[in-house]
Amino acid sequence: MALHNSYAVRHPVRGMVVNSLLLGALLLLLYGLDAPILTLEKFYFFSTTTSLLSALRQLAAEAEWGLFVLIGLFSVVFPIVKILLLFLVWNVDTAQGAAHRRHLGWLATYSKWSMLDVFVVALLVVSVKLGALAEAHVGVGIYAFAASVVLTMLLSAWIGRHAIDPPQDPDTLTTSEE
Repeated sequence: MALHNSYAVRHPVRGMVVNSLLLGALLLLLYGLDAPILTLEKFYFFSTTTSLLSALRQLAAEAEWGLFVLIGLFSVVFPIVKILLLFLVWNVDTAQGAAHRRHLGWLATYSKWSMLDVFVVALLVVSVKLGALAEAHVGVGIYAFAASVVLTMLLSAWIGRHAIDPPQDPDTLTTSEE
């Protein structure tokens, strides 16, 4: 790995734009994890507001370890790892080489899981909305979380296509076959 030969260094304007968007995606994700995603009103008098992190704390307190691991893995760990992997591929890897191809392979694998985190949150919202005596209101956190996921998906696709520079033009290379 070489910072001086990364795609971001060789293309500084694109590098700054993509790094700014990666930082934005990370900030949206962190905000979306802690901001209210759901407000549940029961009988017009009782109201409960939940964020993803508070839901994880509640699941841990109630020893619901299966749901805790499922939501924690797909809504917290995977999105953070994906953003870090995008940063690595964009800023640290050289544009060619075995390590770069391996990291791009990991990125393709993570991209297949990218909508699962939104699906988990959607299931949470739908399950609460099915209650007959309660009304659920979606909070700003779910929009920030979803925006982070969508931005990360778009960056992942873009970086996957552009993080490999094509080989140099054969006319500019010197060969010993002449």
